[in-house]
Amino acid sequence: MEEKATIAESIVEHAKEYAKASLDLIKLQAVNKGSEVASIILSYIIVIATLLMFIMIVNIAVAIWLGDLLGKLYYGFFIVAGFYLVVSFIVYVGYKVLIKKPINNLAIRTYLKHK
Repeated sequence: MEEKATIAESIVEHAKEYAKASLDLIKLQAVNKGSEVASIILSYIIVIATLLMFIMIVNIAVAIWLGDLLGKLYYGFFIVAGFYLVVSFIVYVGYKVLIKKPINNLAIRTYLKHK
């Protein structure tokens, strides 16, 4: 009878160890996913920040160039500002198709790729 009790205790002990190992694995997988997402977001932020600096400098150069062509410097800045007003309106109208849907699709693809 004692042998059966020892076997039962051994099985319970192994079950506890298995549950603990499974929980640790789940925690490590969650940390891994979180670090992957954080690194992707950080790299996108760096690329976007660099791209925005480039675009800003090009916009200033285009505004000065247009202003020089038109004879008044501020004309160039008005034209560039008007261009961005039109772009903003287009983005506002097409938000779901131009921004929301591609970002959702990217997030889903990224999640499913790493699963």
